[in-house]
Amino acid sequence: MKANRKLIAGLTGAALAPVLVLVGPAGIASAHGYVNSPASRQAQCAQGIVDCGAIKYEPQSVEGPKGLHSCNGGKAEYAELNDNSKPWQAASVGSTVTFTWTFTARHSTASYEYYVGDEKVASFDGHNQQPPETVAHQVDLGGHPGRQTVLAVWNIADTANAFYSCIDLQVG
Repeated sequence: MKANRKLIAGLTGAALAPVLVLVGPAGIASAHGYVNSPASRQAQCAQGIVDCGAIKYEPQSVEGPKGLHSCNGGKAEYAELNDNSKPWQAASVGSTVTFTWTFTARHSTASYEYYVGDEKVASFDGHNQQPPETVAHQVDLGGHPGRQTVLAVWNIADTANAFYSCIDLQVG
């Protein structure tokens, strides 16, 4: 009787191990942050506005080394975020825009940066503190009228990585 219980326990463990391997990394990968307002490209993917690949399920996971200027954070699996031919909806905004980040894991923050092309248009100090669940920044885009793609970067304080979000706007 005891031998049967051990055999059943062993078989159950062997059957569950592959499931835990598949589920475990997804839980780890699903925790970070992105700009949800105005809707970033990954937010548009998650909402089904634009047809995208895997980023639809993990809009908060566009993480890569600090210093990049790409919408996909250097991740090949999110390359569609760099594709300007996709039908990204551009939010109509005035010259000052409020960008709202949503976080699923609140890493200590070095800074937030905003770029139009290679020009840094705003930077905010994160004071090496954990942010609340959402953070909003007002950015003056008055010098950049018309259709623009803003790159928003969340620089993590205690790693060499950052999180990236591109937001399409019609400024003015």
